[in-house]
Amino acid sequence: MRFLMRDKADQHRTKKRVAIILLFILLIAITFVISVNVGAIHLSPAELFQTILGNGTDQQELILFEFRLPRIIIAMLVGAGLAVSGCILQGVARNPLAEPGILGITTGAGLMVVLALAYIPPDQSLPVGVMPFLSLAGGIVTAIIIYLLSFDKHNGLMPNRLVLNGIAVAAGLNALLIVVSLQLPEQQYDVLAVWMAGRIWGADWRFVLTLLPWVLVLLPYISLKARTLDALTFGDEVATGLGVTVEKERLKVVAASVGLASACISVSGGIAFVGLIGPHLARKLIGPTHRFLIPLSAIAGGLLLLAADTIGKAILQPSEIPAGIVVAIIGAPYFLYLLSRS
Repeated sequence: MRFLMRDKADQHRTKKRVAIILLFILLIAITFVISVNVGAIHLSPAELFQTILGNGTDQQELILFEFRLPRIIIAMLVGAGLAVSGCILQGVARNPLAEPGILGITTGAGLMVVLALAYIPPDQSLPVGVMPFLSLAGGIVTAIIIYLLSFDKHNGLMPNRLVLNGIAVAAGLNALLIVVSLQLPEQQYDVLAVWMAGRIWGADWRFVLTLLPWVLVLLPYISLKARTLDALTFGDEVATGLGVTVEKERLKVVAASVGLASACISVSGGIAFVGLIGPHLARKLIGPTHRFLIPLSAIAGGLLLLAADTIGKAILQPSEIPAGIVVAIIGAPYFLYLLSRS
């Protein structure tokens, strides 16, 4: 009898989790339609549908397929990638404040891209496909530094030390960005300013095709590690008792997290707090089981950044507020709230 009741309870929880995920997918669809209509020229849902089917005017096809759709896809991919990256870091560090932006990983990743963009000769351009690899190099170096500073031979990875060291490293890297910016001519400084503001500047199909393989490879890999992440959240001793090779598996999932965040930052700029809010909201709604937490974190992160980008475009038309600033307005008070409860 107990087993039957437990089985029914599990089925009920699963149905509830699936319903929440479907609700967020619906919210993304609604936000997508709203975002398509934000601009000097509006596209009604009927015109949008007709244009997608290939029956729109040349102007409508140009607006949708060349300007708005790539930016929307980039926003959703970046939001999903940063949120899943934050979900992994929070699970591995066992700290709800862990997030690629707060830990300095996004700053380190972006610093490499900015240096390349700033110091490349004026008559040359940086290949789009190279940017994620440059970003990955910066993210990995930053992650290694933070990991070494936060690791204790006797106690393993120290969660609180990880966050504090990450904040310190991020501050140092931001200072380095300022030093770099002071030495640049006006044109290169504009590039740096765009990145630091977190504006989704890679808004064309080249950037979509550059980011998409990273997301399509790393997200499924991370999903396959859901049980491992569940074990790591209980601590090293418990995870070892469950048969997990702790250091090896931790290295794998952290590397995947850094790779995902770095690839996203290379096309979006310095966007923080998405990796904090997305997984934290998902965990509140759906619980700590990573089999459900990872997909909902991805959807919530995509929804958050798409909504932020839409709001930024709508408030001051024809000008716009970078999505990174809109997210920061939401995320900074939320971070302080979490900090006060930790």
